[in-house]
Amino acid sequence: MTAPRPRGAEGRGTLLGLMRGFRSDLLTALPERLYRAWMAEFRNPLIHSFFCNDPNLLKVILQERPQDFPKSNRMREGLAPLLGNGVFISNGEDWAHQRRIIDPAFEGGRVRHSYAAILDAARAAAARLPQGAVDIEPHAAHAAADVIFRSLFSIPVEDDIAAEVFAAFREHQEAQPLVNLAALLPLPRWLPRPHSRRTRRTAGRIRSLIARLVAERMAAIRAGTAPDDLATKIMTTPDPQTGACFTEAEMLDQVAVLFLAGHETSASVLAWALWLLAEHPEWQDRVAAEAALLGEDFACVSRLTASRAVFREALRLYPAVAMFAREATRPERFRDRDVPKGAQLTISPWHLHRHQRLWDRPDDFDPARWDSPEGRASARQAYLPFSAGPRACPGAALAMVEGPVMLAAIAGAHRMEVTENRPRPVARLTIRAADGIWLRLTPR
Repeated sequence: MTAPRPRGAEGRGTLLGLMRGFRSDLLTALPERLYRAWMAEFRNPLIHSFFCNDPNLLKVILQERPQDFPKSNRMREGLAPLLGNGVFISNGEDWAHQRRIIDPAFEGGRVRHSYAAILDAARAAAARLPQGAVDIEPHAAHAAADVIFRSLFSIPVEDDIAAEVFAAFREHQEAQPLVNLAALLPLPRWLPRPHSRRTRRTAGRIRSLIARLVAERMAAIRAGTAPDDLATKIMTTPDPQTGACFTEAEMLDQVAVLFLAGHETSASVLAWALWLLAEHPEWQDRVAAEAALLGEDFACVSRLTASRAVFREALRLYPAVAMFAREATRPERFRDRDVPKGAQLTISPWHLHRHQRLWDRPDDFDPARWDSPEGRASARQAYLPFSAGPRACPGAALAMVEGPVMLAAIAGAHRMEVTENRPRPVARLTIRAADGIWLRLTPR
């Protein structure tokens, strides 16, 4: 069955219309032809960008020459009020220094170490869900925030500070579109950025709360009483090249990034995956049966084959981040087009994952495709839920444990059915539904 997506605009439209579309719904503001184009150019007085769907171009930009295509400063400006100079938006040596410290925390052994926190959060989420008609999005956000707080700081989301961060982040998500004016306007660096007052206020509130958590953990590390979790690992790991650990100010930026990457993105995909299970009861029953496999031993994760296939398919159809941008540092020639220095190179997992030339039945939910040679071939060239290359998400392995475990635990406890309210995807900080994702839950 076809998974819903909004239709894009067929015409290019006016600049004002495009900007209004970006503010309200990025997915419908862009033209429908991007689902079959290899490359498209957008040029007006404010933007000169190239939309890249060609797998060969993506390989060059993300994997072969990533140093020539750093993160776009315009996207950085849009997210800086919340993320500061964190690893998600930093560039150059700042980024390299941050990754040298962060990457060891997410190596295979450390993901295994976080499994107990993930399992506890999944069981808590399954027990907490109400019966009847439910908007699953806030519940998915609650569950994902619980995972990140338990994994990072060894506290459940019900902890006072964690609960405040969670509430403030929900408000910030509503205030901050994916592409705002700060990401569109090529403003001088000295000019104040046009973030809304609400965006600045909610970002400031989140950062002040995270600063308290970081300060408390730094004190516990100095006293020798800190738990052995992700936050302690990241704070005590020195850069192997410089010997320097993160300062409190640097750690504040990194925790803000990890909360965005580990909570908001996971929540988005989990909510859509649960809706897809409700829409496809045969797959829901297969995932529910795998709840019996969940146990204290991390090895059980490898047996969640249906849950993993469903989660991978949800990541394809509803990637958490709709699109991201790189910037050309020198003139290029792509597909017989001149790409000037400073041009924005837009990479859209949303369009790439539904590209009509790269996937069989691209809008259909079909977890079985991951077991087919054709599906695996498409994935190798057109599947970027966590980006690719050196800047790929360091928490990808953690997410690929969290997602299947959450699906199995929730489906094992609740039978889910769709309601008459079919969700409509919109791009904000992540892919969300315009009016929520409504399911009807009954106990199994």
